Amino acid sequence: MTHPSREVFWLFRVFRVRSGPLEYSRRLWLRIVVAVTFLLLYAPIVTLMIFSFNNSRRNVVWRGFTLKYYEKAWNNEGLFEAFTNSLTIALVSTIVSTIIGAMVAVMLWRFRFPGKAAYEGLMALPIVVPEICMGVAMMVFFARIGWPADLPWPLNLSAITIAHIAFSFPFVAIVVRARLSGFNRELEEASHDLGATEWQTFRKVILPYMKPGLIAGALLAFTLSLDDFVITFFTSGPNTVTFPVKVYSMVRFSVTPEVNAASTVLVVITVILTAIAMRFQKPAEAT
Repeated sequence: MTHPSREVFWLFRVFRVRSGPLEYSRRLWLRIVVAVTFLLLYAPIVTLMIFSFNNSRRNVVWRGFTLKYYEKAWNNEGLFEAFTNSLTIALVSTIVSTIIGAMVAVMLWRFRFPGKAAYEGLMALPIVVPEICMGVAMMVFFARIGWPADLPWPLNLSAITIAHIAFSFPFVAIVVRARLSGFNRELEEASHDLGATEWQTFRKVILPYMKPGLIAGALLAFTLSLDDFVITFFTSGPNTVTFPVKVYSMVRFSVTPEVNAASTVLVVITVILTAIAMRFQKPAEAT
């Protein structure tokens, strides 16, 4: 018969060797890997933001702090027009993408129909396919149908908007469907038992539950549209310049603090919207 203290000792060794998933964060090598990864990812962005305040036209050596390049970027009519175009496209694309994505999510969550698996795979194509392939495909499509480029503003942005909707709505559908996966069907049945119609059940039971996913999906679609360069580059006309395309054209000549200032504004907007989207995703994960 073994001694009780020996049994306790062996149990202690077994549980100590088998580290839990949270204990891996205490290992030094993993901390170093994570730190180096974050450094390589975010050091260029932080450098860009710091040099947007650099008082030097060449933007190579730090010459002092200044805000004049933010003022120049604000007074740049071409840059301001491009930013207005990007906001217009992002707003329209977000509204339409959210509506289509929510409808697709409800359809895939609630109904069974022939070819459902194939449709799910096709819906994920804009997410999986490289953006350059989708951009070329959209360019060929609009050239084939002879999409007019001389429409008045904001109709001349319609080609870019359609391309952004086709790219963004699958992201909304995935977020909303992930939210609906935790929905309790008994709530819907209880609503019907109390005499509510299908529309009343959807509006008062399902839609409030979808709200965090809808907000997060909409913010994600807005961020994707506002930041997109590749698809916009292939679908924009000569008179339809967006903010990322304008910044790219400015960078081709030289990386000035004015370019850094414009890029910093876009980075800050993207980070804020992403943080808001993640904030609205937390309740969905907790329920």
